[in-house]
Amino acid sequence: MCPHDSASEQPLQSLSLIIFGEPASKANSRRVVRIGNTSRLIKSQKALTYAELFRQQAGEDRCMDGDVRVTLHIWYASRRPDLDESLILDLLQGVAYRNDRQVKEKHIYWHLDPSNPRTNIVVEQMEKKDPEHGRGLKRLTGRTGGRRT
Repeated sequence: MCPHDSASEQPLQSLSLIIFGEPASKANSRRVVRIGNTSRLIKSQKALTYAELFRQQAGEDRCMDGDVRVTLHIWYASRRPDLDESLILDLLQGVAYRNDRQVKEKHIYWHLDPSNPRTNIVVEQMEKKDPEHGRGLKRLTGRTGGRRT
C-alpha cells in the first residue's frame, strides 16, 4: 500500500523498474472453479505466480499522486502471447500509483527474448493542467472517419 505523504518528502516524479518473468494475459488469467454449487472466477496459477514475483521485485511502495504516463517494454519468451499490459497495470497499484485510473497515457511495446522474459516499466508524473485556462491540454481536431461532402 502507498505510504502516507510527508511534508518533508520530495514528491516522486518518475519511477523505473525491471520485473523479470513473463506476465500472464489478464484475459487468460482467470479460470472457473466450482465451490459447492457456485461457480467462481479465480486467477490462474501463472497469474498468481507472476503477481508474487512482481511484488518481490517491485520493492517499496512509492506512490505518485495525480495523472501518470506509463511506458512498458514487455519481452516475452515466445511469439505466442498477445500484448496485454492490464495485469501489470493492476499490480502497479499501491506501488507506483494509488489507482490505475491515474494512468492517462500508455505506451506499450512487445519484444521477444526467449532466454530472459521481463518488463521494463517507466511511470512518470504528468504535467498538471490548469482547468480554468486549459493550459497543458491539447485539443484534438480532425475528422472522425466520415467522408466530407
